Amino acid sequence: MISLDDFWVMNDQLVPMHVAIDGEGQIINVGPTMQKVLGDSLKAGISFLDLFDVQRPRWVETAEDLMKTAGSKLHLQLRQEPHTRMKAVLAPLPVGKGAVINLSFGISVVEAVRDFALTAADFSHTDQTIEMLYLVEAKSAAMQASRQLNLRLQGAKIAAEEQAFTDTLTGLKNRRAMDHVLDRLIATGKEFALMHVDLDLFKQVNDTLGHAAGDAVLQRVSAVMVDCVRKDDTVARVGGDEFVFIFEGLMDCERIEGLANRLIEGIEEPIRFGKDICRISASAGTTLSTAMVQPDAAVLLNQADAALYAAKRAGKAQHVFYREGLEAELVQNDSAQPPADVVLGQTGHG
Repeated sequence: MISLDDFWVMNDQLVPMHVAIDGEGQIINVGPTMQKVLGDSLKAGISFLDLFDVQRPRWVETAEDLMKTAGSKLHLQLRQEPHTRMKAVLAPLPVGKGAVINLSFGISVVEAVRDFALTAADFSHTDQTIEMLYLVEAKSAAMQASRQLNLRLQGAKIAAEEQAFTDTLTGLKNRRAMDHVLDRLIATGKEFALMHVDLDLFKQVNDTLGHAAGDAVLQRVSAVMVDCVRKDDTVARVGGDEFVFIFEGLMDCERIEGLANRLIEGIEEPIRFGKDICRISASAGTTLSTAMVQPDAAVLLNQADAALYAAKRAGKAQHVFYREGLEAELVQNDSAQPPADVVLGQTGHG
């Protein structure tokens, strides 16, 4: 007949997560895995219920109640940190000898392995826990790789979209971006001001000093433009030396006039290119989205263009607001030859 000591040795191998109790509920033997879990809390004469809170069945309060749960599933929680939740089944020993309680971590196994530094050796060879842990780790690794891939793809998408909406020379928005902003503002019913700016004397820079000088001038002018506007305003380069400003929510003509004047003054500052000094200016025309009952992007752009043309005709380096009938006035007053660098509805390089 097998001795009790031999029985516990065999039980430790087959059921490493067991706790054996006597008839009074005191712990008389603990499997090697449960020794890791309980650690210093294991003391001579300690009761099972001192270490575990039986959460279900709720009526279990004493060792006698615990013995009555034989064959039923128990829901437990460690009373000590980290308060790991566990499941168990109690199997009675011969009469008067107590019971063996076989425990498992259930869905808390991942946290338990981490909290108690458990390995495959801490589980029964027939326990599917290790296989489940491998699947959990594989899933976690796959999800992490998927997240990293998604982040890279998202970053690439943002970079591609940014590049598609950016003028490569100046770093400003391009015509495509301008169209996108105008469509959004009109679709959402937002009020905005639209300013068309054209550089004066820029063609002479290209003709006399070359395109490298022209590129340097455009980059400097772009920096001036960005400094003159608000953070959320849109500045787009829509042609060689043509720019469009979109001021969302800015309908104060006095403020717009002041901004245009600061812009023109900033652009008139001499720009050094090597040993040469480049001198240019700018003309600007502005229209408001409220100039139309139902704003239309193409019409607003034509209105701003007409106002820009009026500024050019008035002597350049000026700013003009669009007013109703301005196109007719320009045509009527255009009996003389218009400036060589301007054709109504189509500004060119100044």
